[in-house]
Amino acid sequence: MNEPKRCSPVGDEDAARVLPGFEHVRRFWDPTQGSMTAKVLPGEFYVSLQDELIGTVLGSCVSACIRDRRRNIGGMNHFMLPEPMGERDSWSSTVGRAARYGNDAMEQLINAILKAGGRREDFEVKVFGGGRVLTQMTDIGERNIAFVRRYLAAEKLELAAADLGDVYPRQVQYFPRSGKVRVRQLRGHHASVLVDGERKYLKRLANDPIKGEVELF
Repeated sequence: MNEPKRCSPVGDEDAARVLPGFEHVRRFWDPTQGSMTAKVLPGEFYVSLQDELIGTVLGSCVSACIRDRRRNIGGMNHFMLPEPMGERDSWSSTVGRAARYGNDAMEQLINAILKAGGRREDFEVKVFGGGRVLTQMTDIGERNIAFVRRYLAAEKLELAAADLGDVYPRQVQYFPRSGKVRVRQLRGHHASVLVDGERKYLKRLANDPIKGEVELF
């Protein structure tokens, strides 16, 4: 595989380099980092073969950053809840492509990396988030942390690094080609905006007519 050229401000050529299935993910040129940045929102995941940055902001949510360290193929997910309650029929599984649940998010991220040419035996895994930021609700952050640790153990995937728990939201910047991660705690206004957004997102999930299994309060 030829080494991809360094990214420049987004254009037709750059857009064509996005892996199929990820065209909907917002990408923009970050002059501070000098690279393209893909922004992963709750319920999304993104995989890249390029020299770009993948970013997200986490409160009680968890993101897994997984890469094939030999082939430099990697990605990130962002999930709010560990697993759906009750049995899942075929319709539920189909609409579950929105990776709102940890089990969906992990499987989809891993499968996308494998599809892009990665190999499980060369995976490097780093996980972040799970802060106790929604103090009026069930401790979703702790449930997410317990889930992701349980999932990695069951799948025999070694955890290379983690920054989990605490009471602060986090901004995470992941460089999938190198595996480097930058984490910054958010406080004040930025934290308040994030927490408010998580509350609204959880309420939307609880009222979902297809997956209304969420119990929050």
